[in-house]
Amino acid sequence: MSINVFTFSGRIGRDAEVRHVNGGKVVTGFPVAMDVGYGDNKSTLWVDCSGWGERWEKLADYLMKGSQVTVTGEASLQTYQSNGEDKTKLVCRINDVQLPPKSSSNAPAQRKERPAQRQAPARDNSYGDAPDDDIPFDVFRRHAYY
Repeated sequence: MSINVFTFSGRIGRDAEVRHVNGGKVVTGFPVAMDVGYGDNKSTLWVDCSGWGERWEKLADYLMKGSQVTVTGEASLQTYQSNGEDKTKLVCRINDVQLPPKSSSNAPAQRKERPAQRQAPARDNSYGDAPDDDIPFDVFRRHAYY
């Protein structure tokens, strides 16, 4: 048995591109640059990311150049020819992407407003930093922590 889960973080290299292939299937693709190594050995590794289906088509407007993302998916190596040379690139078929919080000051402006999100109920912090053993069970029931 083998497990192929690849999780990494980096910046999007160009705005996401949506394409329709093979009888209408939708694929959204974008490259992500991540730093590897440190000091004099530090370099940039590019990962070509692709997400298949309507979900990724809808998210394409939020996947913009310069945005910090954390990507989880399946990694593979893809070979291709460039100027007569065989080359290999790292690709990731996306399962999940985490975008920075909307209030993040280092994120570029979004192309359009995100859909309204449901607000979580306010938490009652009247118990302060008490250990879990000291908090009555009804607090958890009121706030639906489980």
